[in-house]
Amino acid sequence: MRSEPVLVTGATGYIGGRLIPHLLAAGYRVRALGRSLSKLQCRPWASHPAVELAQGDVLDPASLKQATEGCWAAYYLVHSMMAAPDSYTTADRTGAHNMVQAATAANLNRIIYLGGLGKPEDPHLSEHLRSRTEVARILQSGPVPVTFLRAAMILGSGSASFEILRYLVDRLPVMITPRWLRNPVQPIAVSNVLNYLQGCLEHDEVLGQTFDIGGPDILSYQELFNIYAKEAGLARRLIIPVPVLTPGLSSWWIHLVTPVPAAIARPLAEGLQNPVICQENRIREIIPQKLLTCRETIRLALNKIKMQQVDTCWTDASASVPPEWVYCGDVNYAGGTILECGYRVTLRATPAAVWQSLVSIGGENGWYFGNILWKVRGWIDRLIGGIGFRSGRRHPSELYVGDALDFWRVLQVEPESRLLLLAEMKVPGEAILEFAIIPLGPELVELRELSRFLPRGLAGIIYWYSVYPLHQYVFKGMLRGLADRIGRPITAGPERFTPTLPHACRLPRKK
Repeated sequence: MRSEPVLVTGATGYIGGRLIPHLLAAGYRVRALGRSLSKLQCRPWASHPAVELAQGDVLDPASLKQATEGCWAAYYLVHSMMAAPDSYTTADRTGAHNMVQAATAANLNRIIYLGGLGKPEDPHLSEHLRSRTEVARILQSGPVPVTFLRAAMILGSGSASFEILRYLVDRLPVMITPRWLRNPVQPIAVSNVLNYLQGCLEHDEVLGQTFDIGGPDILSYQELFNIYAKEAGLARRLIIPVPVLTPGLSSWWIHLVTPVPAAIARPLAEGLQNPVICQENRIREIIPQKLLTCRETIRLALNKIKMQQVDTCWTDASASVPPEWVYCGDVNYAGGTILECGYRVTLRATPAAVWQSLVSIGGENGWYFGNILWKVRGWIDRLIGGIGFRSGRRHPSELYVGDALDFWRVLQVEPESRLLLLAEMKVPGEAILEFAIIPLGPELVELRELSRFLPRGLAGIIYWYSVYPLHQYVFKGMLRGLADRIGRPITAGPERFTPTLPHACRLPRKK
């Protein structure tokens, strides 16, 4: 075991977030690279003595070079499809070039890259798979040896592929599907992927090599649907293939039925047209392990969901960046007028009791008032191309910075004090929702709920004032609902309040 750390880019993503504890358990030192330091600090492994946290971005050469210094190997697990769905190929190309330069300067021993299956010479290869192959080619153009693992569908609790499979089969007893749903695919369990990734650190035979990785089963997507239905205890689904469903139509159908938005579903749907099976299995001899069947993988994933033990989710990789006005909330911000709506109540309760109910908000627990209104807002957002209510939340009573929470993204978690959420639904502007718990004395607290909105043009102003009466109604009801959930009496409120901010908190004026 070497004393230098291993760099893991994409540390808060679906694979990176699982690989890091996997490496730590094996005794490796790890340097975790992510865009948000606060998001990294909230991971369960962040306090491990063998972990170093590094804030940076593969699109920022300086930060990437600094993160790479002193490491002996690096995992390249970055994909810009979540961060920049409209221009992910350009972003991925830039990130790969930056990684080559940083790895060369740091004199790394190896780079390990996880991409997708597909023949580059295939004229029908999807843009998504072609981009994955291009990233590998760029990484391999540098002097540092690159091990390229090409995987098909990765199955595991929380993966985008598994979530699409789960929601389609759970919600649709009858499916009108594209005819290429009968194309062959060779899924692989996420646990097997992690073992291969770790093994690439331990076997020099893999240096500079490209390997196909897949599970023991080769089947069609239709057969995969049938396996899932049986493992989930559902009746066999009626699947009717038709020739008229294009990837575009399929992606919108996935968008409406599953938590995966159309911008992400489309490149995935386009990839379904390409048969993705391993052309060789050399890595099985170099890194032997028990490969889980699709049935075993699906059963394990369903158990993880049932036991609320989903370690990472595809939504973890969001690139939501807090607007600069969020943390101070400058009401006279030079970038525009920030509109606010705030209510508060006084409760006979401890901060700990209030926090326990507050941090459980959303998802299966609902929003404590007007749940049908929240769902209608989610349906509207979904119909206009937004993310809608997604799949709720990762865990019913635990929140980390960066977690998806219905159509919000968690920006700050200060236990027993503050919860800050950033809106990810489609709105003509930028919106945040803040909850604050202020101790007033023994068994007495003030609970505040504050919405702030920076409108974008006239449409944003019209939107704010059209929903303002609804905000007043819902916020008062939510505060009463939270009190009922806690089981403690309200001694004052709900009442309107106007936040006051210290001068030092105000942002500098823009010239």
